[in-house]
Amino acid sequence: MTPPVTRRSLLAAAATLAAGSAFAADDRFSLIGQPAQGGWLRGRVPTGTTALRLDDLAVRFAPDGAFLIAFDRDAPASATLVAETPGGSVRQALLIAPRAWRIEHVDTPMHPPGMPDAEFARRRAGELAQIKAARAHETDSQGWRQPMIHPAAGPISGRFGAQRVFRGVPAAYHSGMDIAAPAGAAILSPADGVVVLAVTGDPFTLEGHLVIIDHGMGLNSAMLHARALCVTEGAALHQGQTIGQVGMTGRATGPHLHWSLTWHGRRLDPLLFLA
Repeated sequence: MTPPVTRRSLLAAAATLAAGSAFAADDRFSLIGQPAQGGWLRGRVPTGTTALRLDDLAVRFAPDGAFLIAFDRDAPASATLVAETPGGSVRQALLIAPRAWRIEHVDTPMHPPGMPDAEFARRRAGELAQIKAARAHETDSQGWRQPMIHPAAGPISGRFGAQRVFRGVPAAYHSGMDIAAPAGAAILSPADGVVVLAVTGDPFTLEGHLVIIDHGMGLNSAMLHARALCVTEGAALHQGQTIGQVGMTGRATGPHLHWSLTWHGRRLDPLLFLA
């Protein structure tokens, strides 16, 4: 089993990155963050950079050279950041700390009760298509630059990355963080962003009433199981703005908020993005 990531190990990794980029910021990368599975790095490109990539993925950067990269729950132990400049390629090797994940047993069925498999599959295909389209919609929001805040008040009741087993049937790993807030509690935007999906009519089979917020640069949040939403698609949000109320719509055993983060399809740990 790989060792768990601790605050000390993450700080040590961040210190190593900072030390490695202490030379002139105009000819090397400047990096800071939490380089772990489910984690992230923010940085600035070398002066004159014309293109940036993380391994084979093209990465956008802002006019001031700032950028964000992030690492999937199952990311390998290393990656390479490459900037193309008039003077040649600038490379930065990245070490990604492994995580230890736990198994959670949940006493609910895999599919919503009373819904035949064929009907579930039919509805689910349309829901997933809407979610995929929303996550592909990038805006110019600058929320990706901000340390995030808790989107609801309450204890953490479900951890990112855990493998869930529904009455003996293994499912995909837990893709976000659950916050045990009471029904009706305010859901807040964790950072500036733009609403790219708001499910306010018929709730989705699993997510219930759902909102997806684009924070820019490929980073987006999804808030699940809401009782009600008070925002619509296209709305510009500021950090801390109320977007709805905690509920238990969709597949939920009680009132709570499920908060997930993705970056270009990579599943991220919201806990590592909090201020």
